[in-house]
Amino acid sequence: MTPHQIPASDLDAVLARARDALLDKQASDGHWCFELESDATITAEYILMMHFVDEIDTALQTRMARYLRALQRLDRHGAWDLYYGGDVDISCSVKAYFALKAAGDSPDAPHMVRAREAILQRGGAAKSNVFTRILLATFGEVPWRATPFMPVEFVLFPRWAPIHMDKVAYWARTTMVPLLVLCSMRARAKNPLGVHVQELFVTPPELETEYFPRKTGLQGLFLKLDRVVRHVEPLIPRALRRRAIERAVRWSEERMNGEDGFGGIFPPMVYAYEMMVLRGYAKDHPMRRDCMDALKKLIVHRDDGISYCQPCLSPVWDTAWALMALEQAPASERSTAAIASGYDWLAARQEFDLVGDWQHNAAPGTKPGGWAFQYENPYYPDIDDTAVVLAMLHAHGKRTGQTARFQPHVDRALDWSIGLQSKNGGFGAFDADCDRNYLNAIPFADHGALLDPPTEDVSGRMLLAMGVTNRPQDATSRARCVDYLRDTQQADGSWWGRWGTNYIYGTWSVLAGLALAGVDRKLPLVRRAVDWLRGKQNADGGWGETNDSYQHPELAGTHDAGSTAEHTAWALLGQLALGEHESGSVKRGVDYLVRTQGEDGFWTHPFHNAPGFPRIFHLKYHGYTAYFPLWALGRYRRLTMGNKKTDVKRAEEAVGV
Repeated sequence: MTPHQIPASDLDAVLARARDALLDKQASDGHWCFELESDATITAEYILMMHFVDEIDTALQTRMARYLRALQRLDRHGAWDLYYGGDVDISCSVKAYFALKAAGDSPDAPHMVRAREAILQRGGAAKSNVFTRILLATFGEVPWRATPFMPVEFVLFPRWAPIHMDKVAYWARTTMVPLLVLCSMRARAKNPLGVHVQELFVTPPELETEYFPRKTGLQGLFLKLDRVVRHVEPLIPRALRRRAIERAVRWSEERMNGEDGFGGIFPPMVYAYEMMVLRGYAKDHPMRRDCMDALKKLIVHRDDGISYCQPCLSPVWDTAWALMALEQAPASERSTAAIASGYDWLAARQEFDLVGDWQHNAAPGTKPGGWAFQYENPYYPDIDDTAVVLAMLHAHGKRTGQTARFQPHVDRALDWSIGLQSKNGGFGAFDADCDRNYLNAIPFADHGALLDPPTEDVSGRMLLAMGVTNRPQDATSRARCVDYLRDTQQADGSWWGRWGTNYIYGTWSVLAGLALAGVDRKLPLVRRAVDWLRGKQNADGGWGETNDSYQHPELAGTHDAGSTAEHTAWALLGQLALGEHESGSVKRGVDYLVRTQGEDGFWTHPFHNAPGFPRIFHLKYHGYTAYFPLWALGRYRRLTMGNKKTDVKRAEEAVGV
């Protein structure tokens, strides 16, 4: 059967299975929250945290060790990677090996020998990144000179200083503050079993002289400065250090966020917990107890005896896209009720009161009004989630006759988001103008993820939100955003994807925004993007993209392992937003999704589909193969029912208007 001959009954059967499978995942209060998996790093750090504080849950450790062994690529390089199919990552491998040894695996076991050989072949643990070397320093595996000099007095710097907390991204800010306390106090892990990994070093750690690779330019200058200023540390007055530590602790406590965790993400939580233990907080201290409960909420326990730790939870993000998909699928009595309860849940999660860290770079007078990614994270709402939810609430209110109910939510969210538009017209995820590139040159930032600059995908989403709502007062912001997207288009017609892999994700995000903003679909920037998408379509009708494209842009839109459901859905949605459902490319893509649906109603594969931070930390959103294919197929089904509509109306319907 050719792609042009898909019977409507077959498509409807696929849609019904996917819809009902998605409905089965809805929580009783109306929301969805799928697993959010990273690499071995987070779970390894959880095990090592238990040894750091001497609170070892042996049953949990056993289950987590099984997970780490399952992720080891014994069929390839013998160590651990950052995403399925990737190359060895030294830092991830060192942590995973250390955690397995702490969990009781013998260094002479075949899998440990293989891992150790892979690590040593690549220079050993001394070649790990800064965060891994800090962890090793706390366990006494390397001297503190192996880590960059980042005194806790950093928290006392004035805002006009070149380096300041408000000038780095929220994830860096929340991670750095408790970590600086640990480093300045020269934290030492309790390590009750006395586990060490000296066998992972090519040169004995005390004799190693190349912890920091030689650099030129600004990075080289900062390295030289680091070598000079670290000798000043003994001269820092004790009173000043005490004041700085107290300020860091107080700042962290203000943002501890109860059982939802400091910053809503694993790194600040684990460093804050270790900080509290180091400072003598009792086990039953409310903050220490809440912090541990927040960490435990991140753990996934699978039926096969495996447990792992997620980097964070994604309920708002998952709920928004699940609702979008269900609205495009054939309706049922069950789905209608589920959609209504999902919107009620989302509306209740908006932050109206707390003024978070975003205020420092926002336009004057900007009031709270965003949504966070997690269940609760009031200090750190994000523009991406907010853009999706506000657009959907606007559409839902209009469609159901509840405009008056949802309009205050929509207006407040728009005002907040536009108040965070950066000077270049684009939008970052959490802050405005968090783009001081010189900060990524400091030794602490060897991961290159200290900033939150405007990105194409978030800007595309905000353009979509401004296009759907079409408020007259937002016309200038819309125009500036379009200009930003025009300026950031790649030479081949694609757009880079910061929060999803990669150029296919970015290109879909921008095309959807341009369509909703009423940009002429015949313009060259639009046609070049569509042509690029179609040029990347695989012979099987689908699309796929490797995370290697973050290091090698020439791999944009390609994947040696073939097509995936979410990449296919994104490529389809980018074209469908423009009303191009009659194209052969779209029909072949639809045929691919119809053919590859699993018996459970979803589409499953092992690949990571998003970066936490490009090149250094990647994610697998399990929900992406549940709701994005359903949305794309449902949208296609609606567009092929024969209704004649304008391009703008088609685009509006793509988000449920």
